[in-house]
Amino acid sequence: MPDFSLETALRPGGRVAGLDEVGRGPWAGPVTACAVVIDRTRFPDDLANALDDSKRLTAAKRDRLYALLISTVEYAIAEASVAEIDSLNILQASLLAMRRAVQALPNPPDAALVDGNRDPGLGLPTQCIVKGDGMSLSIAAASIIAKVTRDRQMARLAETYPGYGWERNAGYGVKAHRQALAALGVTPHHRRSFAPIRALLA
Repeated sequence: MPDFSLETALRPGGRVAGLDEVGRGPWAGPVTACAVVIDRTRFPDDLANALDDSKRLTAAKRDRLYALLISTVEYAIAEASVAEIDSLNILQASLLAMRRAVQALPNPPDAALVDGNRDPGLGLPTQCIVKGDGMSLSIAAASIIAKVTRDRQMARLAETYPGYGWERNAGYGVKAHRQALAALGVTPHHRRSFAPIRALLA
């Protein structure tokens, strides 16, 4: 289970931002990043014990934790658009979203913990942690806020572009999404640089 060991080791008394992104794999929609700074001296134990990698939690539990987190932690959300994904590539767009999230924090952090193995270039001391959302409470909180935010955004987009099942698949290339693409075509929210979409447009 995640705890504050990595935060404390990096900056014992400082402001450490945990960073995670969601939406690298989908065929549609933006990539979304979240930066979270937690006051480690005041974070409720029951909330800490409930956090985990967002992918291990049910949607209902993510929603409950999201509501608690946004009223407890300091956070910022940012994204890179479909146009930026197609222009930069998905990796660089993900790193851009992370930089934007840190820049959007109300107060600058002293250091950062980043989920994954790529340094986004934040201009501050940064430690990259593979599977960090299962190790760091700050990253776990960021993963939950980012996922709930993006899932809700894709559900709103599904109201404008019905038929693709984005309210259920969040833009991933599942069977229903593939079938809808064949029947309905490509929308402005599809990532044209991704091979399956590029093939449809060829």
